[in-house]
Amino acid sequence: MILQALNNYYQRLLTQDVGIALPGYSQEKISYVLVLSLDGKLVDVQDVRVQTGKKMQPRLISVPQPEKRTSGVKSNFLWDKTSYVLGVSAKEGGRSAQEHLAFKTQHVALLSDSADSGLQAFLKFLAQWAPEQFQPPLFNPEMLDSNLVFRLDGHLQYLHDTPAAQAIWSRLQAGADSKEGMCLVTGQRQPLARLHPAIKGVNGAQSSGASIVSFNLESFTSYGKTQGDNAPVSEQAAFAYTTVLNHLLRRDDSNHQRLQIGDATVVFWAEAADAAQVDAAQSLFWDMLDPPADDASETERLRQALDAVAKGRPLRELTPELEDETRLYVLGLAPNASRLSVRFWEMGSLRHFARRLAEHFQDLELEPRPWKTEPAMWRLLLATAPSRDGKSKSEDIPPQLAGELTRAILSGSRYPRSLLNQIIMRLRADGDISGMRVALCKAVLARDLRLGVKGINEEIPMSLDKEASKVTSTLTRRCSSTSSNRARGSPTSSWRC
Repeated sequence: MILQALNNYYQRLLTQDVGIALPGYSQEKISYVLVLSLDGKLVDVQDVRVQTGKKMQPRLISVPQPEKRTSGVKSNFLWDKTSYVLGVSAKEGGRSAQEHLAFKTQHVALLSDSADSGLQAFLKFLAQWAPEQFQPPLFNPEMLDSNLVFRLDGHLQYLHDTPAAQAIWSRLQAGADSKEGMCLVTGQRQPLARLHPAIKGVNGAQSSGASIVSFNLESFTSYGKTQGDNAPVSEQAAFAYTTVLNHLLRRDDSNHQRLQIGDATVVFWAEAADAAQVDAAQSLFWDMLDPPADDASETERLRQALDAVAKGRPLRELTPELEDETRLYVLGLAPNASRLSVRFWEMGSLRHFARRLAEHFQDLELEPRPWKTEPAMWRLLLATAPSRDGKSKSEDIPPQLAGELTRAILSGSRYPRSLLNQIIMRLRADGDISGMRVALCKAVLARDLRLGVKGINEEIPMSLDKEASKVTSTLTRRCSSTSSNRARGSPTSSWRC
């Protein structure tokens, strides 16, 4: 279901001008362009990076799909990092000479018969180039290990975008040695992918990319099948789902379809009748997952939406583009060595998710409110980490708790039991009785009461009971009795607010 939804999303994006790569190509981070003359001389080195804040970041450019590298030496077509293209790298004791030889050998074999002037100029450059030429003023140490593409002087197209290069690349793709079979994603009989392209952008995963579908040990296989034969996915579908997932995971300030919640990297997308409805739904859902802390107008818009859902009013009353039945898909991924773990996968209508988020904020509600705007999930998770001088670090958040909490919020199920235990343990350890921690304790118990959990039959107040004569509050007693003391048969705990 996940791969099928991603494949369908890719097909929709192909009809829109969003920079999604065509089949056989990929959006990759490119830093510099080597400009060549017709006789293969290096005329110029152009910096195509873009300014992001105070830093220069590589530009995303559509290039022929990269090779999937593990430990072997494999060259990309008409682009690559400096160790392959120029034979130089910042890594000491590396294999730059071997990689450059592979780059040179592959392109001589592929392009020698081409009559295209640009490709012939490229071959002449390779024949003339020596790693010792990597010197100022054209080159500097900052360029080492960055990705490079080529362009012929006086032309706007990159070499890999020329008709001659595209024709050669198409033949290479069509000539791949692949078996035919029934694709589990499309249901059609097509050439099957042996290896799936790498997925990049998940926090904590390998920088070279990781996989959702992979089989690299005998224990993962069955019936004598190898690699992709164990889960047959067509080359087209494998390219589509990995390409659109890399598009969603791109690290870009303008990308409001990706956010980090604990160790889970979350992406989401919408499906609607027109682009305006898609944009409106994605914008509202982004605000629900990560409420704006310093934008009064956006905060008010979010509260109006949550209030409308709570009262059963249609969302279109707020904005005409907001359609209740707009379909939303939410995917949470976490690193797991060379693979990716699916922390959660939820799908439903915009109204369905808005109702779930409204219930979540209602469960958290306290009087007086310990926050100006509804807390984002990552802020809630920080409350489960050790507090040092009133501050917590995201790396101290318990593993897997982010996925469990987000799944509970989006599905409307019980909050994870580990959440309450973790909060009480932190309260005992550092004594920081913050409003966020108290709200989480209250939310766990309030939700259990609302869902009719056995043994939870006392309503939790939203504010301090000033009439209570005992120091121990209702919330304190309920939290304590619901915590790990059950194992000892103790009805209460010694912890007090």
